[in-house]
Amino acid sequence: MTASAHREIRHADLEESGTACARSIAAQLATAITARGTATLALSGGRTPVALFEALAKTAIDWSRVTVLQVDERWVAPESADSNQSAIRRHLLQGKAERARFLPMKTGDATPVEGQPAYEALLRTLDWPIDVTMLGIGEDGHTASLFPGAPELAEALTTEALCLAVTPKAAPHGRLSLSLRAIFDSRQIHVQLSGAAKEATYRRALGEGPVEAMPIRAILRQHRVPVELWITP
Repeated sequence: MTASAHREIRHADLEESGTACARSIAAQLATAITARGTATLALSGGRTPVALFEALAKTAIDWSRVTVLQVDERWVAPESADSNQSAIRRHLLQGKAERARFLPMKTGDATPVEGQPAYEALLRTLDWPIDVTMLGIGEDGHTASLFPGAPELAEALTTEALCLAVTPKAAPHGRLSLSLRAIFDSRQIHVQLSGAAKEATYRRALGEGPVEAMPIRAILRQHRVPVELWITP
């Protein structure tokens, strides 16, 4: 896959985009359940996917056969407004979807470095590849918690570990994040982006330059996994 080989899907607003993306993800999960008996879904947090989560929660798939894991997490209390776990619980794991198995990243450990081994062990109990991985994009070109300038970025891009602790230079809170190796071990990747600033970042990422400067380039340039970009103004 080259930088232009992924598929762009445009909608007028996040509600319309979220509904359409939820329909696509639900179909992919249902196909996995039919083929293998279970399905896995890795999710990012933030405000952008809220409409997607709420639409997905209403879909009539067999959620008892779905395992939901996290792409990344800030090392904050689970009830914090900054917690991706909290957003997933509030907006997705409701109604039909409350029957899903959820694997939150945040442990009771004091730091993500201390919490990493437990989530790594949990991830290794799953059947890989992950069926669907949902990513976002930051205005600095990060995706998951793979931040440009983070001291752990080189490791995140090359390690065989499935997750690692990350210390962003500009963003608050230490993080735990899936590694690039884990993200690539997916059957389908979706990327949501909304707003002129995020689209400008995406357009810059399509240009020349190192992955380390804009880690989303690793997703856009890879050949292994189909990528759909869901774009709203």
